[in-house]
Amino acid sequence: MGFREITYNVPLWAAIVSWAIAQGSKIILTLIIDKRFDATRIVGTGGMPSSHTSLVMALAFSVGKYNGFSSHLFAVALIFAFVVMYDAAGIRRAAGKQAEIINMLLLKHEVPNKQRLKELLGHTPLEVFVGSLLGIVVGLWV
Repeated sequence: MGFREITYNVPLWAAIVSWAIAQGSKIILTLIIDKRFDATRIVGTGGMPSSHTSLVMALAFSVGKYNGFSSHLFAVALIFAFVVMYDAAGIRRAAGKQAEIINMLLLKHEVPNKQRLKELLGHTPLEVFVGSLLGIVVGLWV
């Protein structure tokens, strides 16, 4: 097993391509909606579409395409994708809301050496849904 085998791993590339499209679209959407260029969106979390969801769904559907949708490997990849999607829309989103409240409290009170917490952590259900559609399309296309 070496670098050559990795370069021909279609499910791996489907996942990477889907992630890159999702992250790139965040830059474009920020440019259109906020009328500003924000290069940090290429590696940032949160926003439309969910790149985590896009990545795992592209992986799952590419695995299904090449190994069969009735294969055990597809089942494992799909369950993994569902866990990531649940985490993105549930746990990480809740953590982002908590960070928002903590930041408001920090602004309201005189707290020495206060450091703002990152608020954009998770995703809305719509962001996860769009990320999943992107991942399915890329996974079946690549």
